[in-house]
Amino acid sequence: MDIELARFNMIEQQIRPWEVFDADVLSLLAAVRREDFVPPVYRAMAFVDTEIPLHTSQGPAQSMLAPKVEARLLQELDVGKHERVLEVGAGSGFMAALLGHQAQQVLSLEIDAELAAFATANLRRAGASNVTVRHADGSRGCAAEGPFDVIVLSGSVPQVPPVFFEQLKPGGRLVAIVGQLPIMRAVLYTRSTGDNGDTGSAELFDTVAPRLTGFDEPSRFHF
Repeated sequence: MDIELARFNMIEQQIRPWEVFDADVLSLLAAVRREDFVPPVYRAMAFVDTEIPLHTSQGPAQSMLAPKVEARLLQELDVGKHERVLEVGAGSGFMAALLGHQAQQVLSLEIDAELAAFATANLRRAGASNVTVRHADGSRGCAAEGPFDVIVLSGSVPQVPPVFFEQLKPGGRLVAIVGQLPIMRAVLYTRSTGDNGDTGSAELFDTVAPRLTGFDEPSRFHF
């Protein structure tokens, strides 16, 4: 496989058509070696328009998000070099690596020990010195190290727990894939800069993603 041609085609045939036009994001996807974050058995799928399975030591299976979804979320967040980022769901570490190139510091929480180790090793090889992966349940965020400028939930949740909005700085942004199958949507939340700390939201696009572990599902009533 011609790796560089595959990377170029991923950007031009998958990512640009998904309304990702930010030059910095496109350059980042060309520079960060996605294939180095993919499990070896799936390396040939590194640039395919699909989720890539990740082996977990416990709980439900996880996966890398499709490249176009990762790219679109990055574009919408518009992370700055002065900003601190919290990610929940490190997975393979690829999203954290992308965020690390944009941000001052990234803390990524991963509940699965095997994935936390996998992501840490991948990021170390990539030289992502400003990214830390912590084996921890991220379903309540990390108040001790907040507030954060940006929070990324790298998977789907039924709804975003209010505690995450409390950990956002004024003007901070949070992105998550919210809802229940078959309908989920990527949503961008922004905390106001005013004293009341209100949070606005904007629906970005429809998609689906594996559930993040530890987030409460809504009660279901059966009649």
